[in-house]
Order: sequence, then structure tokens, then C-alpha cells
Amino acid sequence: MDQIQHKYIEVNGLKLHVAEIGTGPSVVVFLHGFPEIWYTWRYQMSAVAKAGYRAIAPDYRGYGLSDPPPEPEKASFSDLITDLEGILDALSIPKAFLVGKDFGAPVAYQFALLHPERVSGVVTLGVPFMQAQIPAHHKQLPEGFYVSRWKEPGRAEADFGHLDAKTVVRNIYILFSKSEIPIAGENQEIMDLVEPTTPLPPWFTEEDLAAYGALYEKSGFQTALQVPYRALHEASTTTDPKVEAPALLIMGEKDYVFAFAGMEEYIRSGQVKVYVPNLEITYLPEGSHFVHEQFPDQIVKNTMHQSLAVGCICCFRPAEELKMSERGLGGPKGASDNAQSYWFGWQKTMGQGPIMVLMEPKGMGPILEWFKTR
Repeated sequence: MDQIQHKYIEVNGLKLHVAEIGTGPSVVVFLHGFPEIWYTWRYQMSAVAKAGYRAIAPDYRGYGLSDPPPEPEKASFSDLITDLEGILDALSIPKAFLVGKDFGAPVAYQFALLHPERVSGVVTLGVPFMQAQIPAHHKQLPEGFYVSRWKEPGRAEADFGHLDAKTVVRNIYILFSKSEIPIAGENQEIMDLVEPTTPLPPWFTEEDLAAYGALYEKSGFQTALQVPYRALHEASTTTDPKVEAPALLIMGEKDYVFAFAGMEEYIRSGQVKVYVPNLEITYLPEGSHFVHEQFPDQIVKNTMHQSLAVGCICCFRPAEELKMSERGLGGPKGASDNAQSYWFGWQKTMGQGPIMVLMEPKGMGPILEWFKTR
């Protein structure tokens, strides 16, 4: 974290905050979702830089340390696209890999559609390419659906207003890390769905929460509620969209996004590839909506190699060095002992206690390897 540099770039009349690390010729731009901020990519940025890439993570306009737009209620997805273009221009970056989480996914995909010559590849986490900004499954949900509530001007402001920013972020992280879609009852607001005594997800620390809370205390939630939630009606400027760039979608099997009607079939059947023909899909069995924070960097001295596995920084030993008999859990059905066969398990090593070893199914290369082949 100490090596991550921070700067402000004048873009479209606003000073936008950009976190940056690394000096490699190939660039990776990380695009956050909500309730996130540049900080959400802290692990991935450092690992990408160590692998020889230049990593950049901006705060969107009105988020974190970036200036708010003069009229936040008029902010749009198009603004984020032009801001991204302006950031690349200001930093003299002709082309980059785009990594988008949550609503960072449509930002990345729309940029790839409008500026294909500037995109080396697209990686998205938690959200696939969607042809319409307002998916049909949203219309099938009750009135208490969180997006419906937050789209209504003033309602979320009133709901959030009796809490400090840190508590709002805490509650949203708890809700969004579950497998169920957050839906409030008739006499409830979204913040009422979380009890004050509910613990944070085990992978999200009080230190992390304090960092997010401080950033949202600075920015507030006005622009964040406008984009994405109140800008979902914004029409796409592209007809018959098709993203030709190489793409990778990473989905946690326990992500609440899978609970939306038709979403699982859309992804697993390959329908999404109609719009993104060069798409690879990876599933993380225990992954939530926050896979990149849920599985942070685990460094084990002299026993593991460092990589980006399925969207999160993790360290692993090749399976040829860690035989099934060592793993103690037998491995997944059909798994083989070779460097391409990775899985989830726990490995105890002498004097080091339990070590989390995040592995992938055979044939699913880590993001870093995916970058290198593009």
C-alpha cells in the first residue's frame, strides 16, 4: 500500500483522483463499483505492478477523493466513459486492459465498444455484459428491491442520512456479500435489513471499513446514487453491440447476481457470448459479489508462487509440488496432479499453520497469464 502513488488529473473540468503503482509498458486500469472506491483494488494493484505492469485505479467523479460534478443529479454513465478517455490521454496511455467490478463492468464494456483501438482486453467481476442498462429481471422484483428504492430521489438520502458514512458502507458490504438479493419489506428501508450487531464479512476488516468510511465522508453519496442507480435509464449509444476485445468474466458462485431471474442461464448457457464472442468465463465456488476482496493476497514464504487467480491476488504452489496426498482433502473429483490443476483447499505446512491455497479448475489460467497471452 505504501508504494501506491496518488495524483490528481484535470479531466473535463474536474480534478480526478488516480491511484497508481508500477512502471511497465502494459497498463491495467481498474474500475470500481459501489460502494467501492480505488481502495477496493489495493491487493490487485500491487500484484500487477510486481508482475511488471502499470496499475491505475481512479475514483469516479463524485466518488472518494475526486471532485464532484457541478450538478451531481445530472451525472451519467457517459461522463464516466469520457472521464476514462481523458485519464488515458492525460497519462499518455494509448491502450490498456480494463478490469471492472460491478457497475465498473458496463463502463469497461461501453468504452471497449466506443474505443476498441484503446482496449487490450476486458475483465469483469460480478456483472456480465448486458445489452440493456435496465435488465428485464429488475422489473420482475418487488417494490422493495434495493435498486428500485435507490433510484427514487430522496429516499436513499433519507435512509442513509440517519447513519454515518462508515455504517452505510458497512451495511451495504454485509448485504451485498450474501447470496440473496437485498429486498426491503413494505415498512422497511434498505438499511433496516442489517442489524447493528451483524458482523462484517470475515475478509473485510475494521481497518478496511475505516478507509472506505473516511472516503465516503469526504464525497458523500449523492453522485454515487446518481451513477449507477439513477442513470440506468441512459440509452446505449451503440446499436447491435459486439465487444470484439478478448474478455474474461469472473463470477462467484455465491454472488447474489445469480439470484436474478434468467441471469444464471444467460451466463452459463453462453448467451452472453453473442455480445462478447471472445469471452472466457471463470467461476469461483465460494465467491461472493466481492471476490477480489474476499480472497486477498496470501503470501507464504518459499512455498508458493504469486499470481492473479480468477480475479483476485492469491499465492499458490503448482499442483505438481503439492500432491493430492499432501492436501489432505482429496481434491475435487477428476482433478489431476499437474501445474494446471488448481482447487480450493487448506494446506498445513511445518510451523506455518493453516495456509489458504486458492486453486482453479484445470484449463482456467489466472488473470495475469490471461493478460500475457493478449
